[in-house]
Amino acid sequence: MYYLCTIFRNVPKRMKHEEDHFAPLWELNPIWDTLSGAERERINSTVEIVHYAKNEMIHFDGEESTHMGMLLSGKVRIYKEGIGQRQQIIRLLKPYDIYGYRACIANGAYNSNASAFEDCVVYRLSREEFTRLVRENGAFCYEVMRMMAQDLAISEIQTVNLTQKHIRGRLAESLLHLVHNYGYEEDGRTLAMLLPREDLANMSNMTTSNAIRTLSQFAQEGLIAINGRHISILNEKELARVSRLG
Repeated sequence: MYYLCTIFRNVPKRMKHEEDHFAPLWELNPIWDTLSGAERERINSTVEIVHYAKNEMIHFDGEESTHMGMLLSGKVRIYKEGIGQRQQIIRLLKPYDIYGYRACIANGAYNSNASAFEDCVVYRLSREEFTRLVRENGAFCYEVMRMMAQDLAISEIQTVNLTQKHIRGRLAESLLHLVHNYGYEEDGRTLAMLLPREDLANMSNMTTSNAIRTLSQFAQEGLIAINGRHISILNEKELARVSRLG
């Protein structure tokens, strides 16, 4: 089920902060540090704060790009759909991650789906304003290029991992990625991310049954502990070895 999102358009920064208590863009992600005072004033007057409900679509694969965004709170999944509508999760975003910018630069369509994994809030900037910054601010353009290069490197590594590693190595890699991206709960070992088995399988390019079976094997070997949807990492070093060996 999809829900209408709540959008606060063209409201002063003071009202935005009173409503949502979020700092300006340039205080949350260093890519925006290069903006001049005039650019910050212009962007601040046009950026939107958008609320999405859990499982709501943010954009669709093939849809003409209109905005790029930065996640403020919550979690977002970026994924592709293949044969039989099987999903392949490409990225899981954490707060202050940026998405949708490549389609804006290409002046074309989004090449993946984005949906809210849980209730979330984003800063959304129009394609026109974003590409204007890229054209007019050389330092900002360089930071965007650097971010794009990093994303490309990660994508290349992910392609190799998903196509050459065996099931155990792929699932171990996904668990370590969740540790890196979201960290642990206060106990220092429980993943701070409640990921359904289907989504974990979609991250690892395997069936849900294989993901469940491999998780059980990891638990039997003392690498992890499972309590419902909660997964605790008991031996991160050995999990890294399984991932490395593939």
